[in-house]
Amino acid sequence: MHSNTASNTGISELEKAYVDSTTVPIVGGGIDPRDQDLLDRQRELEELDSTTKVNWEMIKKLTVCGVAFLNDAYDMFAINIVSMILGFVYYHDATGSAKNTVPKKWDTLIKISVQVGCLLGQLVMGRLGDKVGRTTVYAASLMIAIFTTIASAFSNDMVKGMNVFSVLFIWRVLLGFGIGGDYPLTATIVSEYSSVHNRGKLISAVFSCQGFGNVLAPIVGIIVTACFRSSIDEDVLNLDYVWRLILGLGCVPGIATLYWRLTMEDSKRFQLETAKAAAANADEDIVREKYLAKQRLLEGSDAEAAVETQDVMAAAPAKPRRAKTFMQYFSEWKHLKILLGTSITWFALDVAFYGINLNSSVVIGAIGFAGDMDKDTPSHYIIRNCLGNIIINLLGSVPGYWVSVFTIERLGRIRIQVIGFVMLTVLYIVLGFAYHQILDKSIAAFVVLFAMAQFFQNFGPNVTTFVIPGEVFPTRFRSTAHGISAAMGKLGAIVAQGGFMMLKDNGGKNAFINRLLQIFALFMLVGLGFTFLIPETKGKTLEEICDESEEYY
Repeated sequence: MHSNTASNTGISELEKAYVDSTTVPIVGGGIDPRDQDLLDRQRELEELDSTTKVNWEMIKKLTVCGVAFLNDAYDMFAINIVSMILGFVYYHDATGSAKNTVPKKWDTLIKISVQVGCLLGQLVMGRLGDKVGRTTVYAASLMIAIFTTIASAFSNDMVKGMNVFSVLFIWRVLLGFGIGGDYPLTATIVSEYSSVHNRGKLISAVFSCQGFGNVLAPIVGIIVTACFRSSIDEDVLNLDYVWRLILGLGCVPGIATLYWRLTMEDSKRFQLETAKAAAANADEDIVREKYLAKQRLLEGSDAEAAVETQDVMAAAPAKPRRAKTFMQYFSEWKHLKILLGTSITWFALDVAFYGINLNSSVVIGAIGFAGDMDKDTPSHYIIRNCLGNIIINLLGSVPGYWVSVFTIERLGRIRIQVIGFVMLTVLYIVLGFAYHQILDKSIAAFVVLFAMAQFFQNFGPNVTTFVIPGEVFPTRFRSTAHGISAAMGKLGAIVAQGGFMMLKDNGGKNAFINRLLQIFALFMLVGLGFTFLIPETKGKTLEEICDESEEYY
């Protein structure tokens, strides 16, 4: 038993035996110095929570983080409009149903590109956020995103054997890598800067700026298309300028906040954690030195060495409290189940969320709002689709985000997530099994039900799956664990786009959409089940939620 424990701690069996034998027992009801250190630290963090106030410095950080998500949403969902425009530019001379339409394989490739990059970025940047520092990695992720946004706008087929779609895919994977870092780092930064009374509200408010990004992309699409309207209608190839401008303008919000990101400081909570880790390593070195000193004394050192040895032994602390590694901490079911809960719920939600939102033009076309691609002018068709995107987002998505912001501290995270998953399950069942009947009788009714589904995505799991991982994990693992949870969400987006949405035309154009909605209902039910593995975090400090004493042995 001793050898196993010793190997886990990194101290040899002999050293451990010596340390154990020299640990002074606590008598008379005294407090172990190690426990006193923990109590002092918890008291210090409680005081930090109580003195945390909304001031200019916090407003600046919240603005930076909010703009980050507006920018990320714009970059992710602008591809829905760009893909439609690319069909007019590169397939205007095709025949039949292929005319003005990007082939399914290329459409899928460019739409999942950012999701693939995000998955990798969330894992890598999330881990680096814990190891290197939140704000250092946060600034690096933005610089990657700015560069790759500009590069993607200049995508072309100048490389032999690679067409514009292949080049665009590569640049957008790299863009996704930069965007991916924003998820764990933003949640962690805001969580650690907030007080217990407004933490959920502030994290969800920052994330809800994603809704404005969803709306901004089609607004920019309308403006840019309108600017080139006459030249587009004369020559459809002039749309080549439009899609490049839509993508390229995505770097503007990032550039506007780059300086603030570069000058941000890590939170006091993270700085305390870093200092604590350094102190623990120093204590371990002293324990080892104490053991070696004892050995020298036993081997008959000279008098001077003996005095030196006794000084070292007197200064050495009791056996230091050792922090669990990531694997040790999450090998315990009570901690692993929380990580499973945050990961699987995010995966289930994003199957539907991205399956629909990356293909909103398909839904708009299915309800007859998009117009006629063959009869309408290209500019009119594009503007109408952009307008449809704006209406759907304003009816459902944006209100849903902000209802979550204003109720999350009152209702709690878990209750909102349960409400959202239950309502989404019901709505997708209704939309899926009565799809044709509803469309045949009333398109308005279909739009209302679809907008309600968008609403409960955001007044529900789309917000809470982002908020909760920023609260339920220890400071040392918070960014890493949030990154894992977010990456599972992006895996869900890839599954939706690369798998399910490839099926939408089975049996005819958009003929399989009703079945997809039924499948989405099943995933909402899965998300609901895994929600019950996650504890409620409302009204608790970060240390209360994680029980910091559980991080040590």
